[in-house]
Amino acid sequence: MSTMAAPMHLMNTYSKWPIRLVKGEGNRVWDDQGNEYLDFVSGIAVTSLGHVHPKVTKRLHEQLDTLWHCSNLMHVPQQEVLAQKLCGLSGLDRAFFCNSGAEANEGMIKLARRYAQKVQGTGRYEIITFQQSFHGRTLATLTATGQDKVKDGFGPLPDGFVTVPYNDLEAVRAAVTEKTCAIMLELVQGEGGVHPAEEPFVKGLRQLCDEHGLLLLIDEIQTGIGRTGTWFAFQQYGIKPDVISLAKALGNGFPIGAVVATEAAAEAFAPGTHGTTFGGNPLAMTAAIATLETMEEEHVLNRVGILHRQLVSGLEKLRAEYPGKVLAVRGKGLLLGVEVTVPASSIVDYAREKGVLVLLAGPQVVRLLPSFVTTEEEVNRVIEVIGEAMENL
Repeated sequence: MSTMAAPMHLMNTYSKWPIRLVKGEGNRVWDDQGNEYLDFVSGIAVTSLGHVHPKVTKRLHEQLDTLWHCSNLMHVPQQEVLAQKLCGLSGLDRAFFCNSGAEANEGMIKLARRYAQKVQGTGRYEIITFQQSFHGRTLATLTATGQDKVKDGFGPLPDGFVTVPYNDLEAVRAAVTEKTCAIMLELVQGEGGVHPAEEPFVKGLRQLCDEHGLLLLIDEIQTGIGRTGTWFAFQQYGIKPDVISLAKALGNGFPIGAVVATEAAAEAFAPGTHGTTFGGNPLAMTAAIATLETMEEEHVLNRVGILHRQLVSGLEKLRAEYPGKVLAVRGKGLLLGVEVTVPASSIVDYAREKGVLVLLAGPQVVRLLPSFVTTEEEVNRVIEVIGEAMENL
């Protein structure tokens, strides 16, 4: 019997699964009843090195005994190390650290507006975003999000966002006005159904931004830090963004967000224009540095491609076997979606009962987000369970 308190004092903001996880190790998690689960959720694309990775854990323990927090009024050496690392991997120039993906996107939005108004000397402030996108839960980021369900009951919403169809360059071109300062998008819409951007579309956006003096903002919260098979998803499209936002896998479970920008775009932020109390603290910086170094040492990006091919091959076999139930398999790297005709929630529930955790990406899409250290045997088990669900539902 569980000794944990009932959730009666928690605000009712999540539709929770009927399990209480208390332990994790690698790709496995355990609930308070001792039940074991194979985790293909990874905290929603967070624990890309698996749970409680020993190298990251060791570094955090060392930092816990040294220094937890200090003000950003002082130099934090770990920030300088991590900024150099991210800039080297991305080809960008400057980094700002915060606590979450929503904060990173909020910072990116502020940077774009201030760049237009203070660096370019214009009155531009509007940002073009896309239908079915997801950018966060703050007032600005939920307004940027192209899904009405996250906006219900929160009006009036901030002005300054125009939403157009995804992968439609002409719609974007038509939406650009004298008010437009930036275009903001995910290169794979995770929450919106796992829809990748098309390469001509992305290249067209880069050209459009160059023609009109706009910033190209890439939300890499879910796709960044190797999830799609490269350090950042934009590296697969032959373009260089002006600003990217990061979070999720950057700390392998420790809360952290980042805004990384070109030198030109970063000029918009000066002392006093943006800040955070906890962002960039030594613990978060240590977790991120250890995560990136471990990914390099263990060559885990190579695993992403191997596992992607195995997963897609197995899922495509299910599509051929159940053509009336499995409509499509899509995504990049280890951010994959399986579009089904049955309610996706029924597959998620069935898998959980069989000891496998997978996720939704809308009412008809099952999302798979395994860690980069997943084994071939674990992939086979997940495909087997999804196949059983197709057979039984």
